[in-house]
Amino acid sequence: ALCQSHYVACMAAILSQMDADHYHSYIQAFPSRPELMDFLMETFILFKDLIGKTVYPSDWMVMNMVQNREFLRAINQFATTLTEMFLSSSSFELQLWNNYFHLAVAFLTQDSLQLENFSQAKRTAILAKYGDMRAKIGAAIRDMWYNLGHHKIEFIPGMVGPILEMTLVPELELRKSTIPIFFDMMLCEYQLTASFSRFEDEILRKLDSEVEGGRGDEQYKQLFESILLSCCRAHPELSRPGESFVALVTGLLERLLDYRAVMNDENKTYSMSCTVNLLNFYKEIDRQAMYIRYLYKLKDLHISYENYTEGAYTLLLHARLLKWSDEANTAPMQGLHSPSLHTQRQLKEALYNQIVNYFDQGKMWEEAIHICKELAEQYESEIFDYEMLSEILQREAKFYEKILKVLRPSPDYFAVGYYGQGFPTFLRNKVFIYRGKEYERREDFEMRLLSPFPNAEKLQTTSPPGPDITQSPGQYIQCFTVQPVEEPRVRLRDRSIPEQITNFYKANHVQKFSYSRPFKKGPKDPDNEFANMWIERTTFVTAYPLPGILRWFAVTSTTTTVISPLENAIETMMKTNEKILSEINRHQNDPSLPINPLSMLLNGIVDPAVMGGFAKYETVRMALSSSLQAFFQEPYLEEHPEDQGNIERLKDLIAWQIPLLSEGVRIHGQKVTEDLRPFHERMEQCFVQLRAKVESQYGVREMSQLLCSMEAAPIPKPTPRSAEAERRENRSSTFFSYRRPEPRQSASELPEPKVTR
Repeated sequence: ALCQSHYVACMAAILSQMDADHYHSYIQAFPSRPELMDFLMETFILFKDLIGKTVYPSDWMVMNMVQNREFLRAINQFATTLTEMFLSSSSFELQLWNNYFHLAVAFLTQDSLQLENFSQAKRTAILAKYGDMRAKIGAAIRDMWYNLGHHKIEFIPGMVGPILEMTLVPELELRKSTIPIFFDMMLCEYQLTASFSRFEDEILRKLDSEVEGGRGDEQYKQLFESILLSCCRAHPELSRPGESFVALVTGLLERLLDYRAVMNDENKTYSMSCTVNLLNFYKEIDRQAMYIRYLYKLKDLHISYENYTEGAYTLLLHARLLKWSDEANTAPMQGLHSPSLHTQRQLKEALYNQIVNYFDQGKMWEEAIHICKELAEQYESEIFDYEMLSEILQREAKFYEKILKVLRPSPDYFAVGYYGQGFPTFLRNKVFIYRGKEYERREDFEMRLLSPFPNAEKLQTTSPPGPDITQSPGQYIQCFTVQPVEEPRVRLRDRSIPEQITNFYKANHVQKFSYSRPFKKGPKDPDNEFANMWIERTTFVTAYPLPGILRWFAVTSTTTTVISPLENAIETMMKTNEKILSEINRHQNDPSLPINPLSMLLNGIVDPAVMGGFAKYETVRMALSSSLQAFFQEPYLEEHPEDQGNIERLKDLIAWQIPLLSEGVRIHGQKVTEDLRPFHERMEQCFVQLRAKVESQYGVREMSQLLCSMEAAPIPKPTPRSAEAERRENRSSTFFSYRRPEPRQSASELPEPKVTR
């Protein structure tokens, strides 16, 4: 290193003694053109090598600047020689010119010339003595480019990257003078091929790596847009395609800058969002290699945070691009896939096995089963690999077993709004639905949410904020729990299906979420607190179903409906009855379940001593009370004749609660321990009183009516039964003919019930 610094110092000293005449004489002394060309080639390579190695320490400002000053003078002298002796059609040397441009760009972008990285005092001293050498070499590069004439096309797309690197240097005048080179490249290619696709492909590819590496900023995006739009509009033939190109590049720049801003954050939540924005962008413009690159960036982020379900969905996007064929892989390999995976079939199979592992770790066994079935089809019918078929079928069987036997808590969902101009553009004034982690409390979720924004203020209301918040320079975050709205599934309808299976679909593959806010409307009625208790229900629709490639998605539409007090009463009674029915089914499917949840549910309904008595329970849950009775009085019916159908439905739901409670009490009596026998007898007494009261007012319902819609099965002759057969019989006797109605706008759309009195 010492010898090299001495060598550079001697070279700088010699160059400093040479003026223009010396350079001219030296050039003329070469006996032939090839020898001169060899000299220039070697000199350009030598200079570039010395610039790249930074011979002197960075704090040796004077030595670095002296060296750069002399190198710049020499480069400009040799540039004159290039123009005079190697530019004409007969004498043009592509490689020589190419070496010049790469040397000039390397000189311009070297660390020792990036004045913005120095202190103000050092920057001022450098400008006063040496000037900004970047502007000088930048102007020389621009002039040399325009001197190329019809040879320019030979440098497209090869010089797109170096020119881009030069324009990204954060010096305003340099950017203004060099960005127009891009338009000249576009025009040159367009005039020869009627498109500038090679230039476009290269700048998109290079821009990604340059911005990720730390170059580029908002000023560059604005300058690029304004300068190129101005150039394109001055040429009618390039006006429309040029504007499309500028919109494309500025859109990419915006996403790349957002991605870079959060890339190194400790909380990777927003890095994931920006990664998805980028991969969606590349998908839209059909840049598959870049799309796959960001898919794997996203997958790695998910796995590092143990988001195995999301990691599986992300890998699945790559797998779906592949065919079950022996065609060669054309896209570049990503991740840790073996180089031996030469065909699309091999890569897709490897991806599918990894996806199954991730779905297993994320407890999404239903999704893992779908992948197993597709693999089994290939092993059985396409490649006839019965050993692998046996293995995948065994894995599939284990997933079915896990669905029934392994506890899977349903996740909570949260609506999160980011309001105010202080947030980055990909969050600003947008609402997202987040899928919480297992057993995650809202308080913990909010803490995790707020950690990247320590100055953000949490809004205490759930209503959308006004312009005073959305247009303010601050940051405001709104967070509240929402409920997933299950999509109707025909194949699960009117079937006796274990709760472990149906519960999965209540919280997964969901794209709609609701939030209900009670409010008072009209004059207060002291005798009926629910007569003016209305519900404002907001339904959020996300861009994609959850779960997916993110744990959250943006809300694309929001609708608000108002639920009347009577409709609210119907909904509440339906939920109560469904809860009773669910507990009955759970205990019939699994007799080993603890009895406590059933005890609390039944006792809370039938015992007057609980929660203020049965009348109080009915007030809360819209069962039988003086509050509810107000809906059934003649004055209400005369005032609201349109509610006649809903009132009959409400009466019917109240009546149907009795046979459900009866079955629940019966099961409770079978399972209760002797210690709790007095508790059960008290509950039975209360239920007898309740039953008499309800049946006298709303008629009698029998469990046989509830089961009448189920197909009658022949009764087999008594034979010895295995435990498995007994379990199956218990499962088939569940009461699933009482089912959740289809999603509806309001309770008034429910079908008419059949009433038996």
